[in-house]
Amino acid sequence: MITKTDILECSILNFTKFGSKHFTLDQLSKILGISKKTIYKHFENKENLVAESLGFLIDKFMVDINEIVEQNTHDGVVTIILIYKKGFEYLKYFKPSFLFGIKKYYPKANLIFKAFRQELVFTMVYAQLERAKADGHIRTEIDIKLICELYYLKMDAIAFTSDSLFDSYTLDAILEHSVVCTLKGITTLHYSNPYFE
Repeated sequence: MITKTDILECSILNFTKFGSKHFTLDQLSKILGISKKTIYKHFENKENLVAESLGFLIDKFMVDINEIVEQNTHDGVVTIILIYKKGFEYLKYFKPSFLFGIKKYYPKANLIFKAFRQELVFTMVYAQLERAKADGHIRTEIDIKLICELYYLKMDAIAFTSDSLFDSYTLDAILEHSVVCTLKGITTLHYSNPYFE
């Protein structure tokens, strides 16, 4: 028997792959071998399905991120690198049309994504930057809030240019140039970690 979780997993897999607007409920029901009526038992409409499936993916990602934070209490800079490394592992499966589609057609999902992005940057990453600064790893004159605004808040927009960077570069190259180099620019001269070498 197909569960709501099965529908969410299949939905987000296909929404991120084909775009939320282009992947239809008819296609979803065919893949799952169920009727559209079964989908509507769990979700009022496609907009709710898109929003809930995105929330489902974000919840999975946040479990991974919380585990990274809990396991890396010794170095805020390394923790940020690992957060984005995991994030890029998720993003590489997204087609640019997914995020563009939710922004244009699915306002509930777009609000969920915006709230997630704000929480990730201004709660999790910001806290790691503060910790790194308190530990003397980040230069004292650095404005952490401004760094978050300039470099981390719109990371998805950078990754999803018209031709996805993930099609042209490896995850390691994207991580190095978008996260590691940025962090190198704000850390103190005596600070180092294995990603900086």
